[in-house]
Amino acid sequence: MNYATIKWYDISNGPGVRVSLYVSGCRNHCKNCFNPETWDFNYGEPFTEDIENKIIDGLKPDYIKGFTLLGGDPFEPENQKVLAPFLEKLRKAYPDKSFWAFTGYDYERDLLTGKLGDIDTVMRMLNCLDVLIDGRFVEDLKDLNLRFRGSSNQRIILLKPSLKEDKIVLWDEVEIV
Repeated sequence: MNYATIKWYDISNGPGVRVSLYVSGCRNHCKNCFNPETWDFNYGEPFTEDIENKIIDGLKPDYIKGFTLLGGDPFEPENQKVLAPFLEKLRKAYPDKSFWAFTGYDYERDLLTGKLGDIDTVMRMLNCLDVLIDGRFVEDLKDLNLRFRGSSNQRIILLKPSLKEDKIVLWDEVEIV
């Protein structure tokens, strides 16, 4: 797997100061995507154990509230194989930090059905995350007033209660996760 960039002090992709990893590879090709260079699976640099360790170290300070995974798309099958064990390692190291991910895929239709990659690998990823922003960016639904998403069709899903209750539980902007 390749990655496009790492933002060490990101305040745009989740609450608080976060470390954000932008992975390469996306088949959604949303019109007017803000990161079209990340569509290419070969874009950027290889995601190595050294990079993993740098991210783990980057999350150490108390003022870093969490980790965000975006791209490209972390839920592309090629990316899942690398990201599932990495997320498990991160979650073990930082059980109290928040973990967010963005995907252009639909949570129920694509991720929970096994339509996109290996369902066990997808579930490993989802079980490490606190929040998932799902859905393609849709130019006609673009809304600059939305927090942490670009278009109104995208949902901010609280994963732990959603998985436990087997229904979608949306993030309330008052809550900080």
